[in-house]
Amino acid sequence: MTKISTLGNSLLGALEEKLRKRLGQAFRIQHIIPVYGGDINSSYRIKTNLGDYFVKINDNDIYPHMFEKEARGLQLLRSTGNVHVPETIDKGVIGHTAFLVLEFIEKGEKPAGFWEQFGSEIAGMHRQTQRYYGLDEDNYIGSLLQINKQDSSWVNFFIQNRLRYQLKLATNKGIVSGNILEKFERLFDMLHGLFPIEFPHLIHGDLWSGNFLCSREGHPYIFDPAVYYGNREMDLAMTRLFGGFDQAFYDAYLEAFPLQPDWEERLPVYQLYPLLVHLNLFGISYLEPIMTILNRYVGGKTV
Repeated sequence: MTKISTLGNSLLGALEEKLRKRLGQAFRIQHIIPVYGGDINSSYRIKTNLGDYFVKINDNDIYPHMFEKEARGLQLLRSTGNVHVPETIDKGVIGHTAFLVLEFIEKGEKPAGFWEQFGSEIAGMHRQTQRYYGLDEDNYIGSLLQINKQDSSWVNFFIQNRLRYQLKLATNKGIVSGNILEKFERLFDMLHGLFPIEFPHLIHGDLWSGNFLCSREGHPYIFDPAVYYGNREMDLAMTRLFGGFDQAFYDAYLEAFPLQPDWEERLPVYQLYPLLVHLNLFGISYLEPIMTILNRYVGGKTV
């Protein structure tokens, strides 16, 4: 994946001028600290006379409108009034470089009750509903396009916009072929009897341990969303995929917004989506867990 690696002087000057228009003529950037860890964007903590901000940049030609969609996702989450998200300060394009400036959230230690608060806040966020699954625009999951074509059926939405789309990418890369595709088709035939019937709920879409932090004040903040209206069990499945969430999170969630019976038995099916995303982004090592899930539901031996 291509990254813009440095915030050069000319780009920095143009960014400072844009922020001066937003924050006032007294605004001055004093120091820049690279923030490492992302695969797509180059990120920085900028220290200014008005406080600290978090800046992300990338190549707008490769990832068009990515930051606009991220900012909209953050606003949708914030609009529920239930969760903490960083405030968007500014976004735009300078030449071929897109930028997103967010409130900088200082990390802190998790206080007693952190996980209970986090679980109940996500439950509250999930209570936001609309008529259709999906969203009125596509966005991104990692660096991949996330298709959000709206549908009244969760099963149809999940098959077409989540699994089939990623399978097509993987097939074009030569990662998956006949046997795997046949197993997915057999799984698709089972899904109408597997998923519970619920309203479409607003979900974060990429809720893993790398996309939240505890603030210095002790609040859970979520960021880097891939939002859409979907089955809320998708978010719970993502939290379980890579771990990092305390049992108290789930207990508080279920107390605030109970799930349908046997929800834990369904989580592996939802996890096929992020696993396919990782397969397309990072390669064949993710094929084994995909096959393990498929074989659990449709039978056969693992690869």
